[in-house]
Amino acid sequence: MAVTLTYENGTVRVDGAAEGLPYVEADPRSKSGRAPAFRYPLVKAALETRDTPLDDRVFDLPDLDLSTEYDLREYQTAALDAWGDNRNRGIVELPTGSGKTVVAIGAMVALETPTLVVVPTIDLLEQWRRELETEFDRPVGQLGGGEQVIEDLTVSTYDSAYLRAEDLGNRFGLVVFDEVHHLGGEGYQDIARLLAAPSRLGLTATFERPDGAHEAITELLGPVVYQVNVDDLAGEHLADYDIKRLAVSLTPEERERYDRLQGTFVEYLRTSGVQLRSGSDYQELVKRSGNDPRAREALLAKQQAREVMMNAERKVERLGALLDRHREDRVIVFTAFTDLVYRLSERFLIPAITHETGAAERRDILAKFREGTYSRVVTANVLDEGVDVPDANVAIVLSGSGSEREFTQRLGRVLRPKSDGGRALLYELVTEETAEEGVARRRR
Repeated sequence: MAVTLTYENGTVRVDGAAEGLPYVEADPRSKSGRAPAFRYPLVKAALETRDTPLDDRVFDLPDLDLSTEYDLREYQTAALDAWGDNRNRGIVELPTGSGKTVVAIGAMVALETPTLVVVPTIDLLEQWRRELETEFDRPVGQLGGGEQVIEDLTVSTYDSAYLRAEDLGNRFGLVVFDEVHHLGGEGYQDIARLLAAPSRLGLTATFERPDGAHEAITELLGPVVYQVNVDDLAGEHLADYDIKRLAVSLTPEERERYDRLQGTFVEYLRTSGVQLRSGSDYQELVKRSGNDPRAREALLAKQQAREVMMNAERKVERLGALLDRHREDRVIVFTAFTDLVYRLSERFLIPAITHETGAAERRDILAKFREGTYSRVVTANVLDEGVDVPDANVAIVLSGSGSEREFTQRLGRVLRPKSDGGRALLYELVTEETAEEGVARRRR
């Protein structure tokens, strides 16, 4: 008796002799077996080892005629080869500015199958669509940003792909997840679970997540198959760079306030027996604050201490000196707080980009930065990823989350090769004798 495979509502339906197949469970309602769609390659492989005839109706995809003008660099070719050697599945980790998009285009050309590209932001949605339309000279679908059009090559936001995953499940043989660390969000994981696409490529500059969700991603897409860090490419494919950490002190008033607030937080941890060893421990503390007034007071004190530390007045004074020193350079200033962005914008007459900045205004600011009308911009997190940032050669980090991912992304914003062969420079301003100093020290 033949076994028939079909795609149905985010699952692979197995009609016929489904007993003993991996990941297949009985479905009494349809009198068939079912497996999660992402397990399709393993179910099919198991059936192919049997003598039972197989009628595979999961996909009916056209063969595309795709070619590229890109001449892949050695490390891009190595990444693509490593991915291919892992049955066209896995994660490629490359620094910002090193051409992750080119690796994906190489994968599309190699497979010549309908492809879905999933991205986290509207800016990336538009960038990918322009790139694919230019490279392949064919219509490219878009899901998100006010459009819902599906083509053999389609770009979607994570949100739109999540909402339409069941409809898209057997429309694409290859799915590319850009900034793949976003896939670790519990809802977004369903995108990969509900797609039957046998070929899967994740792209990121920094894969691991502090919550450990990267482990779920590897189950859905495959492991990290190729990894290159910034230092491996600096000097040849990326600019050489220097990192300078500059220590500033709190004013006496800031020091008194910081110590008092931080002391409230530390005292709560000491008396409550709570230990913060991981991000999940901190989340448990947040949950506790819902019905524990002392925990709530401690968390509020911690947040206020963080604001004092990160918005230290002497950081602003040092920024003024750095901007004066680099008046001939192209500078991006990063902070953690939107309010500080506007203060700096007004004080130093720098264009500001925050999550409140409209798309048209943001494009205009970046265009003027690219053409040289503006030589500096200040932003809070918005330019960390997902935006095509024009070349800059100096980054000044006043404050941030302290995560390795954020630091790497911000460094990547100044690492594109310079036409004059010059070096990139990142300043990190750190407040002495605070938690910020400890985080910076651990990154050395």
